[in-house]
This record gives sequence, structure tokens and C-alpha cells, in this order.
Amino acid sequence: MLEAIESKVMDLENLARKRVGWGLMSQGVVFTNGVFDLLHRGHLTYLAEARALGHYLIVGLNSDASVKRLGKGDDRPILPEADRAFQLAALTCVDAIVVFEEDTPLRLIETLLPDVLVKGGDYSIDQIVGAKEVQGNGGEVKVIPFLEGYSSTKLIERIRG
Repeated sequence: MLEAIESKVMDLENLARKRVGWGLMSQGVVFTNGVFDLLHRGHLTYLAEARALGHYLIVGLNSDASVKRLGKGDDRPILPEADRAFQLAALTCVDAIVVFEEDTPLRLIETLLPDVLVKGGDYSIDQIVGAKEVQGNGGEVKVIPFLEGYSSTKLIERIRG
């Protein structure tokens, strides 16, 4: 069981090969990305909704260094990338995880060219990194609203308080 979970965490080269296989089977591949620090109901709902848009869900996970550059605070992420990746891999709605070092997932999106690119929150499609590339390849871009009342930052503040 542990091996099956750990095998979902891949480098981009191996994931790109797997993605080609999924594409040959004409199955919809969905991609999303994020930090996913301290998983909560909002994350889980979002990931389940993203997965419902296709047959496979790939999650691009910000590396620890990438999270630090996002400006979420000196103490973030709370959980190291290996732990965050393992938690995501344990979810049945997630089929693959790839950790990225860059500030944005553009290289992942250009390589994987998902059928559906998903982002959460109050983004407009023209603000989503990789939207142009996915749409140019015939794919769709979707925005899934945040589940109100759930936020890792607020959860961390509550724990500290």
C-alpha cells in the first residue's frame, strides 16, 4: 500500500511519459497546482472537484524553496515538500504529483499539456499561468471557487492563537 502511494510522486520526465499513455487512451487529464500546506477540507473539496473534470488528476506541488519565494511567511511551508507530496498521494482523487522549483508551474503545463487546467479562488482565466498554452492545444481552463471559511493561513493563525 505504501509503495502505491509513494509511486504517485514522480519527476517531470516520468510523468510526461505516463501522461502520453493517458492521452493515448483518450482519457481527460486535469492539472492543478499549489502549496497544499496543512491539508484541510477546502483543499480536499477543491481536489475532488478538479478530479471530477477528467479521468486523471495531476498536482504540481510547489517545492519548499518555491513556497518561500511566494511570500507566505518565513515559517512556511509548515510541512516539508516530501510530507505534503505524500499526503496528496494518499488521496484517491489524485493520480500523480510532481514537485516544481520554479515560481510558476508554466514549464510543467507546457510539458504535460493537460486537457483541463484548474485553478482555485478568484482568478480570471486570463490571470492563470498556462491558460494560453492549454487553450492553444484545445484544452479547457476552469476556476473552482474556494470553499468559504477554509485557509491554511487562517488555520495556522488559529493554532498559534
